[in-house]
Amino acid sequence: MTWMIADPKTDPVRRLAATALLLFLGACASTPPEAPELEASMPVLPSAAPATAGAIYRAQGDIRLFEDLRASRVGDILTVRLVEETSASKSANTSTSKSTEATLGNPTIFGRPVTRDGMPLLGGTLDGGTTFDGAGASNQSNSLEGDITVTVVERYTNGNLRIRGEKWVTLNQGREFIRLSGIIRPYDIEPENTVRSTRIADAQITYSSRGALAAANRMGLFARFFNSLLSGY
Repeated sequence: MTWMIADPKTDPVRRLAATALLLFLGACASTPPEAPELEASMPVLPSAAPATAGAIYRAQGDIRLFEDLRASRVGDILTVRLVEETSASKSANTSTSKSTEATLGNPTIFGRPVTRDGMPLLGGTLDGGTTFDGAGASNQSNSLEGDITVTVVERYTNGNLRIRGEKWVTLNQGREFIRLSGIIRPYDIEPENTVRSTRIADAQITYSSRGALAAANRMGLFARFFNSLLSGY
């Protein structure tokens, strides 16, 4: 009997399997796709009112001579002061105990106890107990400070303003960005045309980075697969 080993270079099945294995390993080593970049905020401009024949005043074409510089209309910009700081702490302690005791006396039959060589045969005691002690603690804190200038993209009928904006900073091997959107009240805008991030309703604040350093700190697909499989998530 003669044994023959197929050459991967000539065997199409082995060649296909090797190609699939290389593609699988390459996909496992790659990092997950990054979110696409957002373009500049384009405000939703209201439609201009038609001109009124024979009238001096034209709607939406007025010039305000006496007003402050705080943002109030679609297209205006203002600066958001990022003063986000959160802290959470939780601890739990549990302690339980239980004890059981039972005593069985030696019975008497015909006026005499049941014994053998002077030792009771049917009497005895039973003791049992269980205890449990458990403790757990968790602490987490986050902080984000800085400034970002955003644009008013919509004005609601009650006067509230919807804002949106982002900032990109390129530093050597990576790019950092901050994205922010939410709803503010004109009364919360300070005289220098700024508003604190704690005054924004439905706030969505994203701070992340891209580049070689960010990719190096991100777990690959292959490692994330086995980590989730072993950890049960």
